[in-house]
Amino acid sequence: MDNLEPGWLWMIGGILLLIAEIIAPGFFLVFIGVAALATGAFTLLFGMPLAFQLILFTIYALVAVMIGRKVYANQAADSSDPLLNDRVARMVGKSVTVIETVDEHSGRVRVGDSEWSARGGPGRPGERVRITGVDGNCLLVEPERQLPPADGV
Repeated sequence: MDNLEPGWLWMIGGILLLIAEIIAPGFFLVFIGVAALATGAFTLLFGMPLAFQLILFTIYALVAVMIGRKVYANQAADSSDPLLNDRVARMVGKSVTVIETVDEHSGRVRVGDSEWSARGGPGRPGERVRITGVDGNCLLVEPERQLPPADGV
């Protein structure tokens, strides 16, 4: 290892970081790995002292992170389901059953196979209410609107 040029050490480090990204994906090590590879290539081409290598690595890492952030932000914005990982926001608009009387201060509703705190309403046990929003871990609900029966039909 004593005979190894610093540029090759940067290249080996960059490849190891890319391998680590494949083994434990987190989309972060790839930026540092690319910066290390670029620094290694530049060092092999121009033979720079260590201080310049570290400065160059820092610049490459910042640029790689900024580019990656921009690309990742564009991909996230183009999602066909922007609420995919926001379970609570996905519940807004759903009709649920009251378990404990719901009023402006408290109550409980059944959502799927779980129970949630709720307020708003009013709603008595067994009635259906619609989720209108969320306040922390408490669902905001209102009575479901029902159409009056049609006359003569």
